Amino acid sequence: MSFAKKALCIGVLSSLGVAAAASAQSSLNGAGASFPAPFYQRAFAGLASKGIRVNYQSVGSGAGVRQFVAGTVDFGASDEPIKASEAAKVKRGVVQFPAVGGTIAIAYNKPDCKSLKLSQKQAVDVFLGKIKTWDQLKCGKGPITVAHRSDGSGTTFAFTNSLSAFSSEWKSKVGEGKTVKWPVGVGGKGNEGVAGVLNNTPGSIGYVNQAYVKGKLKAAALQNKAGKYVLPSVASGAAALNNIKLNAQLAGEDPNPAGAGSYPISTLTWILAYEKGNGAKAGAIRQAMLYLLGPAQNQAGGLGYVPLKGEILNKAKAAVAKIGA
Repeated sequence: MSFAKKALCIGVLSSLGVAAAASAQSSLNGAGASFPAPFYQRAFAGLASKGIRVNYQSVGSGAGVRQFVAGTVDFGASDEPIKASEAAKVKRGVVQFPAVGGTIAIAYNKPDCKSLKLSQKQAVDVFLGKIKTWDQLKCGKGPITVAHRSDGSGTTFAFTNSLSAFSSEWKSKVGEGKTVKWPVGVGGKGNEGVAGVLNNTPGSIGYVNQAYVKGKLKAAALQNKAGKYVLPSVASGAAALNNIKLNAQLAGEDPNPAGAGSYPISTLTWILAYEKGNGAKAGAIRQAMLYLLGPAQNQAGGLGYVPLKGEILNKAKAAVAKIGA
């Protein structure tokens, strides 16, 4: 074989080898919570330039946990920490850590209701179906259409957890969970689905992550534990999340936080990774998660999320080191 042909052959094989290594090296799949999906998708897009491609499917916390337990993804995501009974089924071990914070807005589509203020009792009564008209809220006229999640949802868990903290009646009649038996309303799949129902239904009200309050939607100011009416924002979410203390599994919640500036329905959202069995992907998974907890946090506020800081952030970064091959 001539020198030129040898060189061409080596060059082609080398190119194929580099391409194969690149594609194998850095393709990760994750699935779960819709609450942080806009943040995750923006953050993971920033990893493409570093040779890591992350495909994140916004399927809801319930489906995300199921896929994680089944081992069909490289990582899962949930707005409710994984239950001990679920974690026990994961033979590869669970590495759980918070990835970002956020507020759950009570959003509404009612053009003649310029600024809605809800006491904690009023919020509960709307979702119990006891308040049926906008006249009862003194903010416009006509019937209220309630929108809620139809799928298993960590957003629903955090929202109903707060309603249970606001009201013993809610706690006894409905309770809290990823799915509950709603007394009233129409369902939408994912935060995207509920936002779609609200945008398409004048006179509607429902709950979504603050990041989804756009278009025709406005957020209600909600009464907090201190009696103040507070809008969901980065600042009011941060004030609330400062009350959360994490346990050994880095889980923690405060469904009705103290503080005059706290928005009362604020929550962390968690990544679920495997402690072992990640093989050659382990390094890419760690790099992706450290990027999420590092440079990506600077984008959180602009997208309507609450960036992690201080002890919560430090504990989350330390957990990433436990993701092994």
